[in-house]
Amino acid sequence: MSEERLQYVQYHSSKESTYLTAIRQLISNDLSEPYSIYVYRYFLYQWGDLCFLALDEHNNVLGVVISKLEPHRGGPMRGYIAMLAVKQEHRGKGIATKLVRMAIDVMIERDADEIALETEVTNTAAMKLYERLGFLRSKRLHRYYLNGNSAFRFMLFVKESAFTSRLGYDENDDDEDQPELPPSA
Repeated sequence: MSEERLQYVQYHSSKESTYLTAIRQLISNDLSEPYSIYVYRYFLYQWGDLCFLALDEHNNVLGVVISKLEPHRGGPMRGYIAMLAVKQEHRGKGIATKLVRMAIDVMIERDADEIALETEVTNTAAMKLYERLGFLRSKRLHRYYLNGNSAFRFMLFVKESAFTSRLGYDENDDDEDQPELPPSA
């Protein structure tokens, strides 16, 4: 196939009948988790504006990212990339990168402190993608997926305060109030 014209669009609930079946098919082909229609609707009804599609010139879905943004345990505003899939024959063309960047940009506009996601430890292409975008591996989740595979949680710290709070550092602390330590012998 020669140079394609791709269109990147934000999901809208008015297009559910047009896109939902294609989104489900694409994700079920690519991801190991069997998601029910309710999982898709959970994300798409509440955070459809954080979900983006890559379409070809015939409006066929070639890629999708499904995300959300909400306070995390009463603390930071956490974005979450729940699902990302690109049709096999269209990988390596920057589609996934563009979709993830679109989701990140909207989350940042909406004051996200951090963005999280999980990916299988065997999915090296996804791990490289997320690391190129600035995500850091934060932990390994043993047997996280239903297929028994483990996952890595990745974090993108959008604001310095989100990162430093994870380290136990308070940027408002000042060293003047700290007792002076004796010189080491």
